[in-house]
Amino acid sequence: MTDTEQRLVVALAAEARGPRRNGIFAIWLFARVAEAVLPPDGVSLRSHRQRVEALQRRLSSITLPVPLRRAMASAMRVVADGTPKAAALALNQLIAPAQETLGPPVADALASAAGRARRAAG
Repeated sequence: MTDTEQRLVVALAAEARGPRRNGIFAIWLFARVAEAVLPPDGVSLRSHRQRVEALQRRLSSITLPVPLRRAMASAMRVVADGTPKAAALALNQLIAPAQETLGPPVADALASAAGRARRAAG
């Protein structure tokens, strides 16, 4: 489990049921898919595409705060590229809406993941 995943699981455990918890869960799922392309153990492009499709199906049934839902749709298009650079851009797109709707701990976890992805992209 990555540092980002651990931080998001802690935030998830601290929330009661509702849109905020759903939002954190969606961010956690997204971060797992985005970080899976990072070296040294990055998944193949075919596997990444399957993960993105599965994530899209799963997110379609989750109720998210509106700003996060919009940002997630945009970030999904970017992360589908399957490169560390795309992962960094997609994670970065979610920081502001996460800060607004889910709070600083979630936004900080995303910022950390985006920085790690930027370093991996070179």
